[in-house]
This record gives sequence, C-alpha cells and structure tokens, in this order.
Amino acid sequence: MSGIAEIFAAGGVLERAIPGYRRRPQQVEMAQAIERAIDQSGVLIAEAGTGTGKTVAYLAPALRSGGKIIISTGTKTLQDQLFSRDLPMVRDAMGIPVTIALLKGRANYVCLHHLDAALSDGRYFNHEDAKHIHKIKRFSRTTQSGDKAELSDVPENAPVWGTATSTRENCLGGQCTQYGDCFLMKARKAAHEAEVVVVNHHLFFADLVLRDEGASDLLPACNTVIFDEAHQLPETASLFFGEATSTQQLIELARDTRDAGVTHAKDFQALPEACEKLDYAARDLRLSIDQETLRIAEKDVSGNVPFQTALGALQERLQALRELLESQAARAPELQNCFDRADDFAARLTRWRDTSLAGYVRWLEVYQHSLVVNLTPLSVAEQFQRQLEGQKRAWIFTSATLAVKSDFNHYQRELGLTDSEKVATADWASPFDFANQALLYVPEGMPAPNTPGYTEAVIQAALPVIQASGGKAFLLFTSLRAMERASDLLDEAWEKLELPYPLLKQGQGSRSELLERFRAAGNAVLLGSQSFWEGIDVKGDALSLVVIDKLPFAPPDDPVMAARIDAIKQKGGNAFFDYQLPRAIINLKQGAGRLIRDEEDRGVLMICDPRLISKAYGKRIWQSLPPMRRTRSEEDAVAFFA
Repeated sequence: MSGIAEIFAAGGVLERAIPGYRRRPQQVEMAQAIERAIDQSGVLIAEAGTGTGKTVAYLAPALRSGGKIIISTGTKTLQDQLFSRDLPMVRDAMGIPVTIALLKGRANYVCLHHLDAALSDGRYFNHEDAKHIHKIKRFSRTTQSGDKAELSDVPENAPVWGTATSTRENCLGGQCTQYGDCFLMKARKAAHEAEVVVVNHHLFFADLVLRDEGASDLLPACNTVIFDEAHQLPETASLFFGEATSTQQLIELARDTRDAGVTHAKDFQALPEACEKLDYAARDLRLSIDQETLRIAEKDVSGNVPFQTALGALQERLQALRELLESQAARAPELQNCFDRADDFAARLTRWRDTSLAGYVRWLEVYQHSLVVNLTPLSVAEQFQRQLEGQKRAWIFTSATLAVKSDFNHYQRELGLTDSEKVATADWASPFDFANQALLYVPEGMPAPNTPGYTEAVIQAALPVIQASGGKAFLLFTSLRAMERASDLLDEAWEKLELPYPLLKQGQGSRSELLERFRAAGNAVLLGSQSFWEGIDVKGDALSLVVIDKLPFAPPDDPVMAARIDAIKQKGGNAFFDYQLPRAIINLKQGAGRLIRDEEDRGVLMICDPRLISKAYGKRIWQSLPPMRRTRSEEDAVAFFA
C-alpha cells in the first residue's frame, strides 16, 4: 500500500473523492505522527489549530492500521457527524471496507419496557406529554436503531423521554422481558462486532468505571483509542471516577419501588409507607438549604443543623426501605432492581459522610428542585494512568486546545501522561492567515473585572464594535449572572439606538435551535455562557465579532477548585501557574476559536479583561492565542469592518 503522505497528495485518493479537499502540510505531518504512534502502540498528544483537518488526519492512518479502533468525541453532535459523514467519506475514498458502529449512552435509546409501562399507567402529566409518548411508541415500531436523535418530532429535552428510556439504576438487564428486542443491547452487539466504533467521552469513562466494578465491558477490546476534543477528558474523568447522588434519584427510587410494589407485592403494606417517607425525606434535604444554584464544600455545611438533621433522617429512611426491599426482592426482577439501587445509594451516602476518606473532595450542588452530594477525586492522574498500563494499544489525544504556548505539561499532569519515554507530544498551528484575517482588540480604560459596574463597562465598550460589524456577534460571558445583566443592558441599548440586529440569548431554546436562528438571521447578536465557548462552528459572514467579558479563571471559591489549589500548595507547587492559569488559557483558546472557522472568515476578537495587558502573565495568555494583529484602539477595531 502507498505511504500515508500519498493519500493526502495532490491528485490523491482524498482529493479525488472529497469535494473541495485541499492538501495542508500540517495535516500530512499530523497523519504521519499518528501513524507512528499506532505502529508503536504509543501515546501521542497532538494539538492541531482550527483548519488543520484533524479528523481526516487521524481517520486515514487509523483505517490503514487495521484492528479494532475506538474514536471518542466530546459531544454527540461530533459523534453523529463522524459516524454519518466523515468516517464513511474517508473509508470510501480509501477503499478500505471496514465495518463501523455508533454507540451512545443508554439515555439515547428508547427502552421498550419503560415505554410500555409509561403507556399503561399514564405516567405523563399533560396533553403534550401524551402526544409525545404516542409518537415515541410509533417510532419504536419502525426504527432500526431506537436512537432518539432520529425522532425530530419530539424535542430532545422533552420531559417524557425520561419515562421512555432507562437509566443504569432502573435497567432490568437480562431479566427484562423485552431484552431480546432491546435497542441498547443491539447497539452494544453491533459495537462489539464492528472494526471502528464511535463513542463519546461520557460513555468511554462509564465503561472504565463499570469494568473496575467487574461488570461486563460496554466497549470492545481494541488496538487504538482516539480521543477527539481531548481537552474535555480531565473534567469528564473527574465526573466518572467520583460519585454523585441526588435527591431526584432517591425520589425516583421511591416512585419505582411504589410502582413495583403495586404490581408484585400488593400484600406488603409496609412498602408504600416506606416509599412515601423516603420521598418526603429527600425533599426535606433539598429544603434544608435555602439557596439555589449553589456549589458548597461539605465543611461549610458541617455546622448547618437543618441540613445535618435532614441528611441523617434521609439515611434512616433509605436504610428502612432497603431492609424491606431485601425481604421482597426475590418476588420480581423490578423489586430486586430497587433493592440493588437502595443498597448502592445507602453505601454512597455513608462514604460521603466519611471524613477519613482521603484523596476526594466532598461537596454539594444545589439546584431549584434538587440537591446533589458529590465525591470528586482531587486528581484523576493515577486512575487514568492505570487504564494505559493494561492491554498494549495506541492512545491518541487530539484537540485544538491542549497546550500553553506549545507546552503540554499541564495536560500531561492532569491525566498522568508524564512518562517522556512513552508519551510523544506535537502541535501544528492553524493554516489560516490570522495576521490578515483577524484582529485582537483589548479596549483601554476598562475597570478591574471584580469591580461593580464591570459588565456595564463591557457593553459600553462593545456597542461601537457591534454596530461597526453590523451585528454578527457572539458575546461570551464567564457567568450566567453577567450574561443576564448584559442582556438587560443590550435590550435598553437596542431600544434607545433602534438597532436592527436580532438579539438571541442562551436559554431561549436549545443550542442547536439558537445557532440555526443565528445563521439564518445573518446579522444577529448572541449572548452565551460556558456552553457556547466550544463546539460551535459558524463559518462565513454571519459571525464577524467575538466579545469575551473576562479571562475564564474558575472561581477560586469553587469547592473542587479550592481543594485542588490547597493540595498543590501542600506539595510545594504554585497553584496559579501550575493549574489555574493553564486551565484559563485552554478555556480562552476555546472561546477565541469560535471566530475564524474558514479561510475566507474575517473578524475581531475583543477581550475586555484589562489583566491581559496589566498583569505579567497576560503576555503568556495572548502568546497562546493565534498570531493576530493586536490593538487597544477602538478606532482600529471599528475600521477593521470598514
């Protein structure tokens, strides 16, 4: 077979098969580096700037290598794009007849058992839910995959999906009467048989955790693992190597036990009473904290008497239900499932209250209607490193944002990828002409970011540039509160100045809906917080201005961040330069990366935070961004659009 470079050459198979394909030296070098790593069963961390074509750069050598390949992405959107478009396109261009499969988490597949249960007991609450559940039933009779993404008639966030899909807790597994027709099981079987499997990071780590617990593997053993959007891995790993238990899960346990008892243990009156008591106890625990949208360390509620009393009562009610279920579990698979869940939740709450447990952060997350107790590892490096030391295989980590000025140390430390003999790193700059396509504008005279009136100053500075760009802007904020305040200010400005640009805001619809409206308008202004900083691709004239309110440092009072900072300091490290600054730079690179998505794109990146100029570390930050022209002059920023 010809060398990998020939596949990318002018007149080669990719150019002949892919419309608009253009050879880029960075893409060829990246493909060669990945091929070496696969051949040597090595570890490669590869940063590739926007426009490199990294998807094709890893698909071509992976498909040539043979063997089992798992490709894990950060989002379901990219997962679907890989499976439906990119993989078949490269496979067909190269003429390599590999079988491919798509595997998502169980919440994406219709559960026939729970769907029928919902239909029979009328578990929907209003006319719209009833309409949706019948659409899902009709869909379940005709679909091959059962993937809810195929049913566009029912919104992805419709509440009724919760009754038509299963969770890890309430799945009956092999004891389910519909097991033979289960869409999830069929998808897993296809994944085991395929040569290339496309998953997402959440599913990948769920499999690692289940494997550690001795459960059957969700994912087939493989020769190569490729992580796209690999910058998300440390956060995802923290989620899965830790534990989270919510009052909502306990309320659902009480509901499911009550339903199972009605069907299989009508004569056991103690069960519904215990369910009711657990339900009340879970709700009382939420009400013991009189705030919402709150993240707080366990030590900060150790003296909160209402919380501690409510938590103790919840444990008692849960243990009482557990003991009752133990006596009834043999009567039906549904009752056995509820017992297993009660047993697991009871053990989790005990661990959460264990102050001697080292290496973990114990903290609370409070929402409007629920409360979550979290046990999060201080570091995932050791646990992740163990996965690499198992079966011999290649591990490829790639993203547009992994390094700080070509330095991967921060990322390597977070995932335990520090063995220089085993781990190779490489980075390729974007092929786009940033010096001519983009301008970095840091306005003068901005107040310190923590002062009152800062958001007002951001909007005042941004308005002339928004007008010069004719809308076509993303305004990205580091907090929801700042975004909401900015929205109010822009509403006032739009009315006063009679600006013709549609104003869109995160929360007014799903992310995909808002992006469709943004693209269709052609001159809209969209306000977003964290979920709009990455994974957004708007090419062309519809987006010409990205405004970022502050450098995205995580709040130091966040319980997980605070605990990790303390741990670094105790080991003699510099928490700011070793941890906080690199994370902020990687997040900023993601936000800045929304601007230039194509060779024809032009635009202004406006970062309002004066620390980019006033602090010594500011230089390190802007040097990590693409090489744009820089200015502090509003006139220059406005003139860019002239």
